[in-house]
Amino acid sequence: MKVLVTGANGFTGQHLIKTLIGKGFEVIATSRNESQLPSYNKLTYYNIELTDVSNVENLFDLTRPNAVIHTAAMSKPDECSANPNLCTANNIEATGHLLGAATKVGTQHFIYLSTDFIFGEGGPHAEDDAPAPLNLYGASKLEAEALVNAAAIKATIVRPVFMYGPIWQNLRPSFIQWVAGKLKNGEPIKVVTDQARTPTYIGDLCWGLRKIINDQVPGVFHLAGKDIVSPYDMAVAVAKHLNLPLGLIEPVTASTFPEPVKRAQRSGLKIDKAVSLLGYAPHSFAAALQKCF
Repeated sequence: MKVLVTGANGFTGQHLIKTLIGKGFEVIATSRNESQLPSYNKLTYYNIELTDVSNVENLFDLTRPNAVIHTAAMSKPDECSANPNLCTANNIEATGHLLGAATKVGTQHFIYLSTDFIFGEGGPHAEDDAPAPLNLYGASKLEAEALVNAAAIKATIVRPVFMYGPIWQNLRPSFIQWVAGKLKNGEPIKVVTDQARTPTYIGDLCWGLRKIINDQVPGVFHLAGKDIVSPYDMAVAVAKHLNLPLGLIEPVTASTFPEPVKRAQRSGLKIDKAVSLLGYAPHSFAAALQKCF
């Protein structure tokens, strides 16, 4: 099977491509700028701008993928708020371009990576809970979901939460590496205690995405962690796992870090549907840490 992965240079894209190639898929990777990916067999990379519809149509005419996994996004809420037109172009219009081109060439399956930010407070949320985005980033991803749902192609929407996992050269660190790096350097850090999440181990997300591709499962699925934790809980667990000084971690509330856009205090996603229909069995946060360092 030939799979097109957008956002190939990003954290999710790189992990997903490594997983797919390891399982025998042929991967067409696309991202902005030159490739930051390791060298793989069965990998072809294209540097294109997804907001340019002609670029997207030419890519699909040339490659004709069986499936698409769209991970590319403008994903920082503060940047989206400061650049609303750019957010719209990257998160909504680019998704529309991909859907149109995929439909035109007969791509069989379109998988869209969304976010828990389409919801507001009161998590963890189930797939059919009412959306209530608190910021432009969440609203843009919700609007893109509507495009995916309306398209004339088999489609799946996948929502993860606050992803983390191992890194390698040219891969941007996730939160746990930031914590480890600061503590190893003897630098104190302030980490919030009053935000609840269900962080997603990247290996679990990649397993779920591969399962959805193999079985061509449509619909909406939450692929998150099984544990409800705060960033402070995560930082403490990292410190204990690596035998780093806990005294450098200062517990604070979210009010310590005034942010230009609103974020949910209690977020996270319920995974019952994925467990039941996909056989999804995510690692605990403690078990996943064993695989990250």
